[in-house]
Amino acid sequence: MGISAGMSGQWGWTLFGITVVLLLAVDLVMHRGGHGTSRKSSYLWSAVWIAAGLLFTVVVYRFFGAERAEEYVAAYLMEKSLSVDNLFVFLIIFRSLEVDAKQQHKVLFWGIIGALVFRAIFIFIGIAAINRFHWLAIAFGLMLLFTAYRAAVEDPAQKSESELIKRLSRYLPLSKDSEGGRWYVRREGKLYLTPLAVALIAVELTDVMFAIDSVPAVFAVSRDPFVVYSSNIFAILGLRALYTALEHNLRDFPYLHYGLSGVLAFAGLKLVFAQWLKLPPLLSVAIIASIIGASVWASIAVKKKG
Repeated sequence: MGISAGMSGQWGWTLFGITVVLLLAVDLVMHRGGHGTSRKSSYLWSAVWIAAGLLFTVVVYRFFGAERAEEYVAAYLMEKSLSVDNLFVFLIIFRSLEVDAKQQHKVLFWGIIGALVFRAIFIFIGIAAINRFHWLAIAFGLMLLFTAYRAAVEDPAQKSESELIKRLSRYLPLSKDSEGGRWYVRREGKLYLTPLAVALIAVELTDVMFAIDSVPAVFAVSRDPFVVYSSNIFAILGLRALYTALEHNLRDFPYLHYGLSGVLAFAGLKLVFAQWLKLPPLLSVAIIASIIGASVWASIAVKKKG
């Protein structure tokens, strides 16, 4: 029985790896040279990525069972909703550095490749630590509650410039333009980073900062490494397309940050009271969907009145 379970796990990881590589390869080919960056194409690709993430539930069910599949859906929905915060930061980064729309996909694509590595480090170390030191669950929960408060009082849509970009531009040798999509240029024997390279560094650092919040939030739903990692990756894989699709509409959701705050607060409370309160994964799905749905509905209702 143990061998069978182990083989199932190996097949699950193998299919996950193959699926991610194929999807990234298709995405890279389809958007080569700035193609496929129109609003219509971005909506289509967003639907493709979301469908891929949800359909992967079948793989989780097949190789890990029904309970893990339910956890995966809850974790995916939570991570997807929290990743919306990244979109606001991407908007600020690209506008601060005046990165051309055709080059933004290149930055986000390589940013996602970096996220594959950084998320793996956070998740596997985090799960090992929280399983060994159970008090860390409460510490993570309290951290999420503080982050939830901060998310409620600080609306990212109101920010027009990035403090991170200011600091990077101050300390890094920077050229004025991207030189046709290059990462760096040499002038008079000195190496200069282009705004494109600075944008990539900022995107990677931003993902690290967001991972500190979002990864512990997913621990509130599942402690299974496969569930946590696969849901994280599928949630962020479609960020490029979602950003392009919503780039000009992000500020039309004034209450969305309250929804994100609510999701973080829910995850924080779930971690703090994990020893005494067990919620079925599908109930977590319903709560997360209700919180985000309410914030989106409120934003749309206010816009219609205005």
